[in-house]
Amino acid sequence: MGSSKNIRVAEGFSTVVAEQPVEYVERKGIGHPDSLIDGIMESVSTGLSNAYIDSTGKILHHNVDKGLIIGGASEASFGNGSITKPIEVILAGRAARSYQDINIDVDGIAIKAAKDYLREHTRFLDIEKEVLFQSKILKGSADLSEIFDRNTDVPLANDTSFGIGFAPFTKTERLVLETEKMLNSLEYKKSHPEVGEDVKVMGIRDMDDISLTVAIAFVSAKIQSQEDYSKKKEEVRKDIISFAKKLTGNDVDVILNNGDNKSGKVYITKSGLSCEAGDDGSVGRGNRVNGLITPFRRMSLEAAAGKNPVNHIGKIYNVLAKEIANDIVTLYPQVKECNVSIVSQIGRKIDDPKHLDVKISTEKREELDNIRKKVNDIAEQSLENIGYLTHEIISGKHSMF
Repeated sequence: MGSSKNIRVAEGFSTVVAEQPVEYVERKGIGHPDSLIDGIMESVSTGLSNAYIDSTGKILHHNVDKGLIIGGASEASFGNGSITKPIEVILAGRAARSYQDINIDVDGIAIKAAKDYLREHTRFLDIEKEVLFQSKILKGSADLSEIFDRNTDVPLANDTSFGIGFAPFTKTERLVLETEKMLNSLEYKKSHPEVGEDVKVMGIRDMDDISLTVAIAFVSAKIQSQEDYSKKKEEVRKDIISFAKKLTGNDVDVILNNGDNKSGKVYITKSGLSCEAGDDGSVGRGNRVNGLITPFRRMSLEAAAGKNPVNHIGKIYNVLAKEIANDIVTLYPQVKECNVSIVSQIGRKIDDPKHLDVKISTEKREELDNIRKKVNDIAEQSLENIGYLTHEIISGKHSMF
């Protein structure tokens, strides 16, 4: 393949994050407005990809990685609530609307995908009455569509950009991710229907002390009084504490809905979502493709959600970098930390990046020397198989947030 000259495997250059004195980790849960619009636009891309395949036999050019949730207005009180001004969802980006003599109903497909996504991921929102949808998806630019359509065996990169991945997760990273997933699991919702989907978790580790600050939009219809709220909130807090203890072995300090005040102002919503009353959402402002926001790590600022899964490396290389890092630490437990960065050039084959950098941290230098060649091979192999990623992304195997 001739890309090995562009792969560099080198020693990690700083103390691994797990051994640094301080670490911050954040996750915006599935009901957070930034995550909701990420999920919606990723569904729109998948919906378009499938519709294109059905009608033309191949995925046509599109990038629908722009989108906005404009918060509505609501009134929530113990026992009930109503949305008084609808939430607005604006879908934006570019997409091919025709191929030869076949027309594709881009707006119809996009709005259906957006509605289906919200229906599947929220419980207390009336999609038809409480949400307005607008598609502002326009025709793609001629030059990018031309690069996309060039008849090459391997797609050509849509952009000059980079993807970043790392492994393994630290204890704090795992805790933040798993705490939100637990709170938003079907199982937990069964026993605690008052816990809304809009959950945000911020983890701080200072040496061995970990604290979590958690925000949860409680569902007003499931809470009868101030006293009921305090009791349910404390139950949830204790559940998080015991979950954290089980996962990490540490006693973790948990603060829940720190914005509540003594005079009775509490975080309750009609829908379990903050976007019902003024909180807005924008694609790419939330979690990276690994599900986390990690300021103590390297990150790409690419919005992966909604980009086309065929040749937009802002999507593909972020997923690929994460997969390569995970493969390396799974195969070689002596690797304490692995960071992978991949940079593309527009118009260059996606299996031949401009550069791929693997940084490996091991206890001893010779442990790296022993696996250097094998790590290089893993990276080469992953690039050779890059075509599979498109299929995996469309089938929903990789989360984009």
